[in-house]
Amino acid sequence: MSFQSVTTEQKQAALQELRSVKELFAGRGWFPGTSGNLSVRVGDYRPDEFHFAITASGKDKTVHTPEDYLFVDQTGKPAEATSLKPSAETLIHCEIYRLTGAGAIFHVHTVFNNVISEYFWDRGSVPAVGVELIKGFNIWDEEAEIQIPIVSNYAHIPSIVPEITERFDSRIPGILLRKHGIYAWGANAFEAKRHLEAFEFIFEYVYRLELLKSGKA
Repeated sequence: MSFQSVTTEQKQAALQELRSVKELFAGRGWFPGTSGNLSVRVGDYRPDEFHFAITASGKDKTVHTPEDYLFVDQTGKPAEATSLKPSAETLIHCEIYRLTGAGAIFHVHTVFNNVISEYFWDRGSVPAVGVELIKGFNIWDEEAEIQIPIVSNYAHIPSIVPEITERFDSRIPGILLRKHGIYAWGANAFEAKRHLEAFEFIFEYVYRLELLKSGKA
């Protein structure tokens, strides 16, 4: 299961998926500054051995360059010779892949996901009840209720990983970092995109509903 067994076609397909979704999300303003990160897994998978392509650290995600992505292993270390550095949050991707076996993970910073994570921080999760987009997570219960986990946002990334492990909910394909952003994943890039869009809709819905309840809308 070495990286050498990953075919050129698999690598190119992963990079093309990342390029497409990066362009789409950048057009929505979901990468302010150089924030956010995207990854797509390649090749075979075992919880203790896998590889993925991820956005390089510190790059402007509104443009395309030959230095936008690199391939890393399950520890977050580059899988081939490169001068690029993976995203500072690569270890979070590593843990999510280990827990889920997902095919892609997308992370964005938006005003709504930041505000809602702080608003519900004391609760530890964002509640959503009966929102149509919950079906985007393949949850079809009538008036379904979910709790989207919120974890601490430490500057020391390895300190975040145990909280992700502890709060992981197999029904909910995402987790919020407090005042930071959402990580959403799926079996492939299409599903991860769908999940991320569903989360963002839910965050805005819950935010606006709370405003109406408070009479401040």
